[in-house]
Amino acid sequence: MATERKKIGQILKESGLITDEQLEEALSYAKKHNLRLGEALIQLNFVREEDILRAISHQLNIPYLEVGSMLFDPEVVGLLPENFCKRNKVIPLFLVDDTLTVAVADPLNIYLIDDIASMTGKKVNVVVSSAKEIEKALEHFYARADFEVLNLDDENLETDLVDKPVIKLVNNILMQASQKEASDIHIEPGKTKLRIRFRIDGILREQDFNIPYSLNSAVISRIKILSNMDIAEKRSPQDGRIQLKLGMKDYDIRVSTLPTIYGEKIVMRLLDKSSASVGLTSLGLNERHLKTIKKLLNQPNGIILVTGPTGSGKTTTLYSCLKELNSEDKNIITIEDPVEYQFDNINQVQVNPQAGITFANGLRAILRQDPDIIMVGEIRDKETAEIAVQAALTGHLVLSTIHTNDASSTISRLIEMEIEPFLLASSIRAIIGQRLVRKICPNCEVSYIARDDEKMVLGYPLNETLKLKKGKGCSICSNTGYKGRTGIYEILIVNSEIRKMIVGKKTPDEIIEKAKKLGYITMQQDGFNKVIEGITTLEEVLRVTRITE
Repeated sequence: MATERKKIGQILKESGLITDEQLEEALSYAKKHNLRLGEALIQLNFVREEDILRAISHQLNIPYLEVGSMLFDPEVVGLLPENFCKRNKVIPLFLVDDTLTVAVADPLNIYLIDDIASMTGKKVNVVVSSAKEIEKALEHFYARADFEVLNLDDENLETDLVDKPVIKLVNNILMQASQKEASDIHIEPGKTKLRIRFRIDGILREQDFNIPYSLNSAVISRIKILSNMDIAEKRSPQDGRIQLKLGMKDYDIRVSTLPTIYGEKIVMRLLDKSSASVGLTSLGLNERHLKTIKKLLNQPNGIILVTGPTGSGKTTTLYSCLKELNSEDKNIITIEDPVEYQFDNINQVQVNPQAGITFANGLRAILRQDPDIIMVGEIRDKETAEIAVQAALTGHLVLSTIHTNDASSTISRLIEMEIEPFLLASSIRAIIGQRLVRKICPNCEVSYIARDDEKMVLGYPLNETLKLKKGKGCSICSNTGYKGRTGIYEILIVNSEIRKMIVGKKTPDEIIEKAKKLGYITMQQDGFNKVIEGITTLEEVLRVTRITE
């Protein structure tokens, strides 16, 4: 027996958006003026259009989307005439096989759905969006589509008329990067062609786009327009930002240009904000490390540093710690460059040197804001390090990152910044070193018996059988055998014995030897444990760690 569909008024009442009295008034008003209930509620200013659409979405079990900032495929949008879309508040979104997904402001208009099916010859799948959002999307799309790239080099003037294919090309690059879960897009001009590379699971891979050099300027200009850069400036590096939707994902894209001998190189860093997964349990920490970090975060003061090279996941670790700490009774303030994820109840500050906001200046200002917990995106210089140490010594918990190879060398790096060893010993609670390794693709993983040389490296008894895993390679992992990444970690706890060694200016190797006697696990050993567990491969761990650890 089919479940009876809830009425719009009931849904709005259960959501706490209207009262019984408002519903009765709206029903009377709708009957008097020959309106739908939703229209009456909006005209009476009881609810917004978005409230009605979300209620309809719930009632009809169809998705509600905000389409205003989405990126669209010109061929898909072109399936319906521009005037028809604007008049009926509809925009095509995706075409999969013979099914066209469209966003409409009135999903109850079955005649409109029939018209779309008749005009396109496709099956029609409907999502709902507000008229305002659809108008914004249409205006944005047709404004972009009508733009002509006029600012080309003299030798490339024949490409003036290729703008719409270039729009499609750039859209295709972005969509493919999203589908392949790339973290970065590299667009590199060469002598004869434009090379496109995606960084996937930390590895750069060239993509087969076959773009001739003649389209170089047009592609670069298109990306500059999307990221609000100066398309006339070609001799100086520029930075910009794009916020858009690719498919169902919401992206914040940082864009950087760099002049080279063959033209401007562009790198785009893709941050998928809609699927951002931050949390200590999602990092790949083993049970012991997870308990250690949670214990450290309960400290009332001191510095917790996360170290590793660029792209090793340091920022994600910091954000995961912030998520663990976030509560209404704490004043948490961050200074970052850039702010990648946004949190409720946390005051986040963006570094802006032009406005005089550096890490050091921003940190000074934060200390006047009665903070409990401070997060500094990166300690880059002596001034920032000194202020962070003073903040920790005056009762604040400070989280930050620093670029060093491992946890033990972080002490030497800070001493090189002329920070007194006794201050470091008193303020630092722990240093977390980390790397990211690729995980074995679950779709094509196979087991095999480890060779003796592999067991020797892993420190496994040669007289015992060890089963390891690897990926054969399949279409899902682009024949690499890997899909996704996880972290490998080391945590150096600064206890009383390690403090004495810091004050005595002992070497990183001496500090590590002492720490090992106290139970310290190196990043490489953590990686080896994940190899034995079947999470990653020995080759992958050795790729990102030193064999001499």
